[in-house]
Amino acid sequence: MIAGSIDGKIMVRRCLVTFKPFRIFVVGIGFFSLCFLMTSLGGEFSAKRLGDSPFTIRTEVLGGVESRSVLRKISDTLEVILKKMDSLSKLDNTSTTDARRLDELSSAINRFQPAGLVERIQAIAQNVSNMAIRVEQILQNSMVQGRAVSRDGTSSQCEVPRDPRFPDCPGKVDWMRARWTSDPCYAFYGVDGSDCSFLIYLSEVEWFCPPLVWRNHSSPPTQHTQQTKAPKRQAAFRTDLSVLLDQVGTGKESLSFMKRRIRRLAQQWTTAANRLDAKLEQRWRDQKKILIHVGFLTEESGDVFSPKVLKGGPLGEMVQWADILTALHVLGHNLKISMSVKELQGFLGVPPGRGSCPLTGPLHFDLIYTDYHGLQQMKQHMGLSLKKHKCHIRVIDTFGTEPAYNHEEYATLHGYRTNWGYWNLNAKQYMTMFPHTPDNSFMGFVSEELNETEKRSIQQNKVNNMAVVYGKEASMWKLQGKEGFLQILHRYMEVHGTVYYETQRPPEVPAFVKNHGLLPQHELQQLLRKAKLFIGFGFPYEGPAPLEAIANGCIFLQPKFHPPHSSLNHEFFRGKPTSREVSSQHPYAEQYIGRPHVMTVDYNNSLEFDSAIREIMRTKVEPYLPYEYTCEGMLERVHAYIQHQDFCAPKPPFVPANLTRHGSAGGNRITAPLFVPLPNSTALGWSSSVTAPAVWPPLSSLRLLVSQEGQSCVEACQSAGFICEPSHFRFINNKEALRRLEVQCDVIDSEINHILPAFSVVRQECGLQQDPLLFSCAGHSPKYRRLCPCRDFRHGQVALCRNCL
Repeated sequence: MIAGSIDGKIMVRRCLVTFKPFRIFVVGIGFFSLCFLMTSLGGEFSAKRLGDSPFTIRTEVLGGVESRSVLRKISDTLEVILKKMDSLSKLDNTSTTDARRLDELSSAINRFQPAGLVERIQAIAQNVSNMAIRVEQILQNSMVQGRAVSRDGTSSQCEVPRDPRFPDCPGKVDWMRARWTSDPCYAFYGVDGSDCSFLIYLSEVEWFCPPLVWRNHSSPPTQHTQQTKAPKRQAAFRTDLSVLLDQVGTGKESLSFMKRRIRRLAQQWTTAANRLDAKLEQRWRDQKKILIHVGFLTEESGDVFSPKVLKGGPLGEMVQWADILTALHVLGHNLKISMSVKELQGFLGVPPGRGSCPLTGPLHFDLIYTDYHGLQQMKQHMGLSLKKHKCHIRVIDTFGTEPAYNHEEYATLHGYRTNWGYWNLNAKQYMTMFPHTPDNSFMGFVSEELNETEKRSIQQNKVNNMAVVYGKEASMWKLQGKEGFLQILHRYMEVHGTVYYETQRPPEVPAFVKNHGLLPQHELQQLLRKAKLFIGFGFPYEGPAPLEAIANGCIFLQPKFHPPHSSLNHEFFRGKPTSREVSSQHPYAEQYIGRPHVMTVDYNNSLEFDSAIREIMRTKVEPYLPYEYTCEGMLERVHAYIQHQDFCAPKPPFVPANLTRHGSAGGNRITAPLFVPLPNSTALGWSSSVTAPAVWPPLSSLRLLVSQEGQSCVEACQSAGFICEPSHFRFINNKEALRRLEVQCDVIDSEINHILPAFSVVRQECGLQQDPLLFSCAGHSPKYRRLCPCRDFRHGQVALCRNCL
């Protein structure tokens, strides 16, 4: 019970001292009600139990008989107090009235004699909380007014400025008045409910109001403060992975899997590092500060992967992340690894709360590698800062994000909005597992590379009639139509499976299949080294297993899709930010490897399938691994990205029309064409007569050509033996390119559309791109032919042009 002898003024002040570090974060019951309950319980709720909720405390309260009349009396008394608070809040906020206000508050409190158990107070907790907020505002306003000093040095109220340079300031102050308690981060930055604190926050933490003349502006760095860059340090290759293994951490089977993979490939990474070091000839490499936040493994995202590691669940993402971590470490960069939102907050230095406030200090990282889950978590906790710092982010994105889906406004207006995408990044900031659309950067992963002795051993020990089925989960064996082609396969070969099962529930696989259960990686490798065939059912799409099988001397047989699978006709791709059409289970294996290592056939055609099995049994192949999936290939690619990709530096405006150069005779000025025909090619190249801007990839790699109607630039460039390069779009998005390609244009418009630059032959209409975020290799239209910026590429490394290393 509240003792009548306790002065309310003393109680409030004691509570302010006791709970000063915590009062802003009390939720639901509020600070003042917490003080009231602490006192009413005779000290039973002490400062030692601040983390508990008052309504969960089991304690005895001395009092009379509980009744409706008593509770009604409590409620009526609270209403009186609330009215008293309203009148107090309207009084002049001068320090001379503080004592009188607290005396009136004390009188109201001393008349409050609650009876009954604490649980009954829960019904009126909201009124108490409202009272608490108003008391806080009164007390804090009186303190802040003492700090607010006008130009002549006297106390004054803070007036909201009407400055045309800061038009949003009044509206932001109104918002803060109504919502400043919605996120504890505002209190963290000193907001206390007064207009002065609103203006300080909105001018020094955010940037919506002008600086206050009476403030000391030697305050901590804000959004507008320019930070002095630290001197660059040189990166040195590392071959000791022990530090990385410690950083990855423990406690989850997914982390244990990644660490086992890192250890198993350690020697190959060492060999690759030495090779690349020699290739680069001691060239200077900037050491970068890099944050790696693996969002899909955080508890906050659900971490559905970790429990499935030992049950046949998908491992492709964990394989890729393990290899990314290793590549960044081996390249010599300074890494911080986050596997939880709490770690992410600590590394970024975000204020406590729900993420409404921006970061005030500099970003401590040059690069941030994360995934879509992590990107969403960063949005929640970085507030407005995400827009400022998003150029540093690299998103590991398994299936890719096309520009039409990435552009938020365009995606919303034109039906491309999905649960992913719409982040308005440069599309090259999305990094894929396979080289899908060149609009994104191909990150990849690695497969184990065999030495010559291991390759000879495999060829000697191959079992010609042994097949292993691609499918660890029992659900993959339930696909419709599999019975027919499995029976054909069984006529020729011994069929093996690696399907996870529990002892009491064997998997539903045909009786002729020899199931080994889920195998550890080294045992699976041994099985693949014996098998002649690795056969896919059509799912999962684009995993690492087929490359591992091919690297161990297997032929990969996969189904051809009629029609191709896409978001329009297949549930798996629905909602993914891509319109890509998948022609087989593993398009990379089909397009970039092909026969004799990969065969793609129609499984519904029994004659074609039968013929393919007999051809496989006659064919001898050596183990094969594309260079870009070796440790050296991945190191080479990631090194080039880190040293050359810069999405933070502003791109200087490019003026393509009417560029001139001085003639060699008489100083005459003549027009220099930007593009010139290339020998033995229908494509145009960048003219050597025009100074090329310093860009990466260099303009010497540019090959300009035109697609057919309905053809994307991805397809147009591939058909000519090139790769589409979206970074070059800004150099061909001009009238000069149309003129040199001899395109007839009655009208030339500039629009926002992901198929531009393009033209219509029938209508003789030409369109140039207005928004650089929509430059798209993937876009296509049956009515238009597109201008396509292609480039050459290094042998075995499609991500890099010949002069890109």
